[in-house]
Amino acid sequence: MIPAKVSIIIPCYNAGPWLSASLESALAQTGVTTEVIVVDDGSKDNSLEIAKSFVPRGVIILTQSNAGAAAARNHGLRQAKGDYIQFLDADDLLATDKIKQQLERLQHEPTGFMASAAWARFRSSPDEAVFATEPQWRNQSGMEFQIRQLREDWMMPPICWLTPREVIERAGPWNESLTLNDDGEYFCRVMLQSAGIVFCEGARCYYRSGQASSLSRRRDARSLRSQQQSIELIIQHVTSMDSSPRAQEAIADGWQMLAYELHPTLAAEATKAHQMALAAGGSARRILGGRLVQWTNRFLGWRAAARVKHWTQGR
Repeated sequence: MIPAKVSIIIPCYNAGPWLSASLESALAQTGVTTEVIVVDDGSKDNSLEIAKSFVPRGVIILTQSNAGAAAARNHGLRQAKGDYIQFLDADDLLATDKIKQQLERLQHEPTGFMASAAWARFRSSPDEAVFATEPQWRNQSGMEFQIRQLREDWMMPPICWLTPREVIERAGPWNESLTLNDDGEYFCRVMLQSAGIVFCEGARCYYRSGQASSLSRRRDARSLRSQQQSIELIIQHVTSMDSSPRAQEAIADGWQMLAYELHPTLAAEATKAHQMALAAGGSARRILGGRLVQWTNRFLGWRAAARVKHWTQGR
């Protein structure tokens, strides 16, 4: 294998309960040369003290006033020296050979490919994780990934990706105005600048779920506006590179999914998204939810169904 260094960038804000485990998983990577960078985003708990305890083991610590995860990742990127970039949230975990498997695969591919990995959720222990194959677990182009994502909304968290530095640099920095779904917009740009995606089934990572403070759980107006901006930017990125009927169908589905997400908290914005879906040719995408949501959608329409979903989820 050609010698290469991988920068593992960990944005951290009030992650004291989980940071040690995350750092241990980064430092335990086998068969690769790494630098581990923690960017403390103005934590108010003991996160910085925990990070400092790892300095004797080579961990690099950067600090900043609280500016959000995207700004922290950009700060880490500016200091990173690696040929490849691995983002790792401060509560997630890497299998010990995750990066090695991806790096070996990428070094047998043409220049410019990025690698994805298998991932599973856990709450307390990674032993709880169950790996179940998803449609995005495949070799594909960046555009194919984005079209499938707009149509079906399959998740692939930041921990999954290993990306050559030159692709990262072509894509540009994280959008610091975004909170919710900042990774979706960022990795859309990265994918569309890549030569393609190779899926490494044996490379595994663990995504911690169920945390009350998780950004992905927020559905307040500010977070939903970030979701709106992110999806609108993703649609712009896709539109600028693909005008095929298949892409148009995906864009219509993306607009309709956004309408479901925004209603009823941002009702006017949801109506606009629905109108954009109609202008793109219309979408048959159904709102996700249980029997009551589906019954309401069938007889009273998607707006009523979105309200029922909002209420039943306690938002």
